[in-house]
Amino acid sequence: MNIEQGLFQFDLTDHHAILGVSLDADAKAIRKRYLKIARKLHPDSLRESSDAERQQANELLSKMVNPAYETLTQEKAMAEHLIVLRLRGKRLSQEASVELQSDAAKAIAKSNNATSVYANSLKLLVDSQYESIEQVLDTIGQISELNLAYLMSTADGNGGSAAASSSPAATTASTPAASATRQKTAPPPRSPRQQREAIIESYHRRAAEFAARKDYSRAILEMRDAVKSHPTNGQCHAQLAAYYLQAGQPKMAKIHLKRSLELTPDNALAQELDVKLNQTTDNKATRPSSPKSAPAKSKGGLFGLFGGKQK
Repeated sequence: MNIEQGLFQFDLTDHHAILGVSLDADAKAIRKRYLKIARKLHPDSLRESSDAERQQANELLSKMVNPAYETLTQEKAMAEHLIVLRLRGKRLSQEASVELQSDAAKAIAKSNNATSVYANSLKLLVDSQYESIEQVLDTIGQISELNLAYLMSTADGNGGSAAASSSPAATTASTPAASATRQKTAPPPRSPRQQREAIIESYHRRAAEFAARKDYSRAILEMRDAVKSHPTNGQCHAQLAAYYLQAGQPKMAKIHLKRSLELTPDNALAQELDVKLNQTTDNKATRPSSPKSAPAKSKGGLFGLFGGKQK
């Protein structure tokens, strides 16, 4: 199931295109759309279709539709996905090598009201997106190209035609002074490292908000996701260890503290936690044990144990 159009050609999975929802769709709209697609791809709805079509429908649902829905209905995952898409759109808007294939996508790129053109063009494709199993992938690619054109066109933040400014006609009409101004004011595109750091920072920020409310369980979940996504980031391991320690789980704290020190031996937070955990261990080791009380002597043997009379 390869798609080489729109955002897919840049090694991005366009979950919005798969579900046929706009880039600004809310959770309610996404769920409604997913349920509609799931019904269309359900075997009961494809009784008159061929075995090959039913198999393809099952693969579409399990490999594309369900993962897309899962991503877009998890607040954190969706936020990160949108960040990646917008950053890529911004970078591509500054490149002249991007070629849009469909007339609808080109219209979005040239329009001064990209939002309206995008919404109308999207609706036309979405209405028939899953009507024909054989055409689904092609339609997803066309929707993804609309998304690409819209991201490029709105990269300047005003809904105008940022992508159109890179066209030959626009370049000819612009003055050297205007071009120089754009070059000075346009922020440079983020590098992959900067994007990764921004995502990690979002994990830390959300976890800190939960910790401030003493909701350590959710803070731990945030940092566990961060560690899962970035297993070699020593600061993520150190912060997770800190939340485990605050939650009263020193054993789990030690696991991630050890990993943090292996990755970043000079990490200040990890070193501080190491001292605290060692002090906790030393205190437990030196704490005097309470004397055990001598067992009460039973009277009268076995029968005396149950209160029977001695003979």
